[in-house]
Amino acid sequence: MTYSRSIAHDNHGDNVHTGQRDVNMYSAAGRWPLKLDRLLAAAFWLAAITLLGASPLAAQSTRPSTEASTTLTAAKPQSAIAAGRQLEVSRRWADALAHYQAADKQWPETSALEHGLRRSRIQCGILHRYADRSFKHKLLAIPQRDAMALFDDLVARVQNSFVEQVSITSFVAHGTESLYLSLANQKFLNRHLPQGAQPRVDAISQLRRTLFTKYWNRPVRSSAEAHRVVSEVCQLSRQTLGLPASAVILEYVFGGCNSLDDYSACLTPDRYSDLNANIDGQFVGLGIEIKAQADRGLLLVDVLPGSPALTAGLRAGDHVVGINGTDCRKMSTDEAAGLLKGPVGSSVALDFVRDDSPDLRKLRITRRPVIIKSIPLVTMLDTTYGIGYIQMTGFQRGTANELDRALVSLRRQGARAVVWDLRHNPGGLLDAATDVLDRFIANGVLVSTRGRTFDQNRVYRAHQAGTNRLKLVVLTDGESASASEIVAGAIRDHKRGLIIGRRSYGKWSVQSIFPLAVASGLRLTTARFYSPAGHNHSKVGVQPDIVVDKAKDKDGIYRRLTRDKLADDADVQKALEELRTRLAG
Repeated sequence: MTYSRSIAHDNHGDNVHTGQRDVNMYSAAGRWPLKLDRLLAAAFWLAAITLLGASPLAAQSTRPSTEASTTLTAAKPQSAIAAGRQLEVSRRWADALAHYQAADKQWPETSALEHGLRRSRIQCGILHRYADRSFKHKLLAIPQRDAMALFDDLVARVQNSFVEQVSITSFVAHGTESLYLSLANQKFLNRHLPQGAQPRVDAISQLRRTLFTKYWNRPVRSSAEAHRVVSEVCQLSRQTLGLPASAVILEYVFGGCNSLDDYSACLTPDRYSDLNANIDGQFVGLGIEIKAQADRGLLLVDVLPGSPALTAGLRAGDHVVGINGTDCRKMSTDEAAGLLKGPVGSSVALDFVRDDSPDLRKLRITRRPVIIKSIPLVTMLDTTYGIGYIQMTGFQRGTANELDRALVSLRRQGARAVVWDLRHNPGGLLDAATDVLDRFIANGVLVSTRGRTFDQNRVYRAHQAGTNRLKLVVLTDGESASASEIVAGAIRDHKRGLIIGRRSYGKWSVQSIFPLAVASGLRLTTARFYSPAGHNHSKVGVQPDIVVDKAKDKDGIYRRLTRDKLADDADVQKALEELRTRLAG
């Protein structure tokens, strides 16, 4: 993502880093199951699905689930709809999300699939919140007055700063929808129904029915009226089901943000802290990026250079199967990340397996600060022609200084051209993107931003001083997003170099981070950015000058390119071919 100077970068992917850099860290919630008769549960869910299918609320887009996806084999959309509903009845939300995403691609503009996709996304969001330690222990603990103040502040921020005008009716309606769906979410019910009480199916159904008939898309004309409506729902929920006010209000806080764009969200205290730590490129943890794989454990997608995990002997491709003696092979990524997180100086015992051996291995790792480099790899690819390579994985506060050191090192080795690898780079600070571009472009506009407020309208220009004349190839792929696309767009428009690889992600907006009460925050889209030629490639991306077919990733997971793999990388080899031709001419 792209952010203004004072705020942090956030991944748009689904893997989790263990430490303050994490964007999703949760632990399991709830200690007792709500056991409903299977037939009654099925009837209840199918009725709810039919009810929600008539909802005019707009769908919200998010990234794919971290869980194993469901293979779509249905030959007709009706079969896909039925299969999705069955996953919802079974409350397999991550599988339902993956199923609906695949089905929606195959049969776009099918309303039943779009509604199912929205429901499963919202349900996954509820699961994430109720696995977040800071949400459970800090936000849920606040009294009604403070929770309502949080809601009021959030509404004011959205009304004043969001890139587009949002109706208060829509914001409140999405909160009502989130509360409605939470009443069928196991973790929400486990947390808030009295422990040991009999399932109150009739009361749950009554509350949901009232929410739908009385509050669904109810017109709300002002923020004061929004306050009254949410307070009224709090009283209704307490009388009907005994729900605490904070739980109800927080569904309006987090659920209301579903009315915004893909990149705006309310942040729990932990996520807000993670974002602010990430801007400085330092966090406390193990230094691993994980992704849960059903029955196999936690795949280590990446092990950061210089991290405690790398020092202890872990490497990308390993599978962690146990954490402090707890089997994690059936855990979600979020649940496992919650167990892996801890304060500096504490340790964690891991059981893991490696693909080349079935033997179970054990080690203990002490958590410590980890420095995240924006440029983890700088090397010469061809000393004869003078072609260097720079791998940039993010845009942080110190990225421009890292780039300066990398360029000095390459020039000392005779570099006349550079391959600038932005693949799988999700973005970061807007100012960092313009700072690094200024090293390659001498004059003119680098990027411009346009928003609803005066301070969000700005033109960033290049400066002649310090500009290098190295020939340039930029590598992009479908995960090159936001700040990476600012770079690609400017390089393209200024004809400064070639773009090689695959079309970029297509996120051309700027987010600002606002602090909220209880150490939480709001990530809000406040502007859109435009290339020097005035193009906004939102949902389209930057098309490369030369397209290279994507190589099949092992396990379907992207792994950061290492020095020993450069010679086998098709994008790098194509870049070398093009640069050699230009240097020879």
